[in-house]
Amino acid sequence: MSARTWLRGGLAFLGAAQFGVGCWALLLPASFFAIPWVGMRMPYNVHLVMDYGAMSLATSVALGVSAFIVRRSMVRTALAVYLTFAVPHLAIHLRLLHHLTPGERVPLVVGLSAAVAIPLVLWALTTRLEET
Repeated sequence: MSARTWLRGGLAFLGAAQFGVGCWALLLPASFFAIPWVGMRMPYNVHLVMDYGAMSLATSVALGVSAFIVRRSMVRTALAVYLTFAVPHLAIHLRLLHHLTPGERVPLVVGLSAAVAIPLVLWALTTRLEET
């Protein structure tokens, strides 16, 4: 498969994930916060959960558009937007693992690490795109 095909699929995957999480957090904030990885046994704040949902939806737009317009500058911009969130998000959760049980920690760290690794791999593939 070509780099363009891998990029399109990866960007669509990230965009769909952001869209799903964003809709859930924005439309059903209490349900989203009830996930142990999200609430982390901390006080509920509907405003912050809904803001997170709105931010995730905005990120999904950038990723989704770049999945259709697979140009190096567009893809890199979308990935930079996503990584600007994903890297600190991973770092924050690594510092807050004490709120979770050992069984909750592993899938969280794996998932958030993948959320950083996938766009980094996609970024590397952008070197194969011609700028148009």
